[in-house]
Amino acid sequence: MSDKLMGAAAIITNTEGKVLLVKHSYGKNNWDLPGGKSEANESAQQTAAREVVEETGLTVEIGALTGIYYDPAYDMHHFVFLADIHGDQDPVPSSPEILECRYCDPADLPRPISDFTSNRILHALDSNRKSLFHTIGPRQWI
Repeated sequence: MSDKLMGAAAIITNTEGKVLLVKHSYGKNNWDLPGGKSEANESAQQTAAREVVEETGLTVEIGALTGIYYDPAYDMHHFVFLADIHGDQDPVPSSPEILECRYCDPADLPRPISDFTSNRILHALDSNRKSLFHTIGPRQWI
């Protein structure tokens, strides 16, 4: 039996309601939520908090779960949480994998970005969300 893959990401908003995104230095140089794969003996919340620090330098408090996304192609579950920044900190690219950190208007997201990322943002910001659980297909780029 193989180990299940797990990942987590954080939704961090500023006072204007913009969402913090990071731009990857690999692949399509795409925009994404701060997040990544879990390490051994790490909860989804711990993964999200660690990835935020590694990618943006921000220390955050992990809050409510906004979605669980199952990717059958990789047999992987992705967890998404709201997160609040501790104190007065500004995000800075803190990993060679990250070119830029920017707060973005959810109605006008930068490109390239995957439908997976935009959907996770829309679900997180929808206070009337009906379901936490989603199965995702292959990424579509917008």
